[in-house]
Amino acid sequence: MPASPSTARAINDRLALTLLQQEGALTAGQLKQLTGLSRPTVADLVERLTASGLIAVVGESGEQRRGPNARLYGIVADRACLAALDIRTESVSVLVSDLVGRVLAEGSVPVGPEAGEAAAVEQAVELVERTATKAAASGGGRLHTVGIGAPGLIDPASGELRDTAGLPAWHRRLVAAVQERFPQARVSVENETNLAALAEQREGAARDRDTFVLLWLGHGCGAAVVLDGSLRRGASGGTGEIGFLPVPGTPGLPSATDCAGGYHSLVAAAAITELAGRHGLFPAGSTGPGPAAAALVGEAVRGAGEGAEVSPGRRETGGDPSAPKKGAGPRSVGGDRGVGATGHDGPAGDRPPASVEARFLDALADRIAVGVAAVVAVLDPGRVVLGGEIGAAGGDALATRVEERLRRMSPLATEVRASVLGGEAVLRGALLTARERAQDELFAPRER
Repeated sequence: MPASPSTARAINDRLALTLLQQEGALTAGQLKQLTGLSRPTVADLVERLTASGLIAVVGESGEQRRGPNARLYGIVADRACLAALDIRTESVSVLVSDLVGRVLAEGSVPVGPEAGEAAAVEQAVELVERTATKAAASGGGRLHTVGIGAPGLIDPASGELRDTAGLPAWHRRLVAAVQERFPQARVSVENETNLAALAEQREGAARDRDTFVLLWLGHGCGAAVVLDGSLRRGASGGTGEIGFLPVPGTPGLPSATDCAGGYHSLVAAAAITELAGRHGLFPAGSTGPGPAAAALVGEAVRGAGEGAEVSPGRRETGGDPSAPKKGAGPRSVGGDRGVGATGHDGPAGDRPPASVEARFLDALADRIAVGVAAVVAVLDPGRVVLGGEIGAAGGDALATRVEERLRRMSPLATEVRASVLGGEAVLRGALLTARERAQDELFAPRER
């Protein structure tokens, strides 16, 4: 059955708006070319969308062209503002953008363990208010949609953050507090690792993949599963709770309320910092476990002479896996010693041999590969992205090592890639989902 005229108009309008979102400002002629619609149909939809306040003339195409055919049309970006929140164990980060994703304001605030539940919630909500106010001063509209990324399980029926052991109680209260402070805004919450995977699929290391797994390596660990283009959450919202995976090399087994003894005990930030210490590498300063572990991994990559860049099309390996030489003392990484872009923190004679860093990366890859192999055996995703601050810090050097071990452990061909977005992936994913939800409402056809 052919679509009714009103349905056809709605489909054409949404197609044009999607193209303007993806491509930026376009002329009516370019819309005709990209949509395949007739000139009168394009003229009709441009008039309709302009009258609805969804698009406007934003300029002209080419210096020599004038008149209606040269007009560039773009989405009215200040029609609404979007906010993205990344809730961590000890911090909150906020980003506010316009409707097309242009960042207007951003900020973050530490939330220490000594802060009470009510104080932590108020700190976070005040940060959202301050950031939204800055965005409004930059020409942004009202706050329409808020996307929140948080660790823990999201109830698939209610969409709410579940009460999960080991996570701060203020996380759950924050979602409700944001909704109370911004009653006109649409507020939703999603697991942080799932959001990171969506961002990597749109903008990062999985842009060409409909099926992949993202392994988040940060303060803790988690996984996100995308199969045939769809994010999989599971019956209870727990897909990817890989920290509870029983693995060899731990002193015991995880329990229903504690992932200690599971994969978490091998690859979480505290475990990685401890592993680095065994190899004579120690963090400097008083940063939290997540940043400290990422700094250790990044410095090890540089110390092994393998660079920290992520090059999806090329893999380089290096480093001497031999034992450390006698006399190589412990090394302090980062902090006030001022490790620069070269990765050198003193005269060559003061540094341990590169094999120390290489051996640490080898040992870390051994640990990561154990969990990745289990995921690959069940899902056969074809690609695994090492995400989070630690995955990004490891870059190609760590990803290559994991892929090499996986090749020996599994008959299923699997690429391992380092995150392109790193720790920013959660905010980017939250912003993308907020933008989609806002546009679904704002771009919906009006009753005529």
